[in-house]
Amino acid sequence: MSPWYSLSLGDGMTAGLPSSEIGEAFRPVFAAAGSPPEMAVFTRPESEGRLHCEVIAYFSPAASEIADAFDAEPCEKPARSGLALLAGDEECWSALFDETGEPK
Repeated sequence: MSPWYSLSLGDGMTAGLPSSEIGEAFRPVFAAAGSPPEMAVFTRPESEGRLHCEVIAYFSPAASEIADAFDAEPCEKPARSGLALLAGDEECWSALFDETGEPK
């Protein structure tokens, strides 16, 4: 199984710029690949007990080219809970997660 990748985008106040940069880099690669539903980037704010949250981007295995371009690190596949789609097609949810929301 191919790895997922994660990247800290900073706190909620500063995550907008790197999120936009990822989205812009993703679009042409996604289109060139034929818009596969397995190719997606998600974000989730994570606080882990801290006062301020940190926004983490999660790149699916099919988005590894984009993950590499942003120096994202390999990680475990995230649970669906709390994820927001940053880039990709809405069909990615059913392609990447089962109906209970857990990773496939």
